[in-house]
Amino acid sequence: MAHHLKDKEAYQRLNYLYQAAHCVIAQNPDNVELARFYCFTQKTIARRLVLRQDPSVKRTLCKRCCSLLIPGVTATTRQRRKHKKTRFTVVRCLSCGQTKTLLNDPDHRLWTDRPEAQLEQHKQPGEEAKPFLPHKGALQGPHTCVILMNSSVCCLSFTDPASSAKNQPKEAKAHGSRPSKPRDAGSSATT
Repeated sequence: MAHHLKDKEAYQRLNYLYQAAHCVIAQNPDNVELARFYCFTQKTIARRLVLRQDPSVKRTLCKRCCSLLIPGVTATTRQRRKHKKTRFTVVRCLSCGQTKTLLNDPDHRLWTDRPEAQLEQHKQPGEEAKPFLPHKGALQGPHTCVILMNSSVCCLSFTDPASSAKNQPKEAKAHGSRPSKPRDAGSSATT
């Protein structure tokens, strides 16, 4: 069974505009304005319809002037190093001068590429939902548990009973005390 994507036509239009911008730049590198118009239209549609774009697409667009960032054509790329070990790629737009600094860590994975960010697309009937729990060292203090249930996400917050009892006021622990109820003026008077 095919997975139905919400706003499929809108995503197809965004994809078309992005590919058209690449084709225009590939055919004639001087035609930056038309590619910028396509990218600006793509960004406006995504903002208007509240659609999330893939980070790889967002990395190739200039935030200031909406130009398509192609190294050697519309942008320059440089490798920089900070603190001896951390490496960065600095992409500078040739149209407006805006720079982007991207991390060069081979172990770094984007949130969208991590397994806990992906929902299970195809569930078999009768298959139980498997909860995602943090590793054992992280189970101290308040926590959040994400449960996958039939292609939807449910987030639950829970706390350790021992730590939650310490943080409660002493009056709330007493079981014999009842909260006072406001009384009606008419019900308290007897005739």
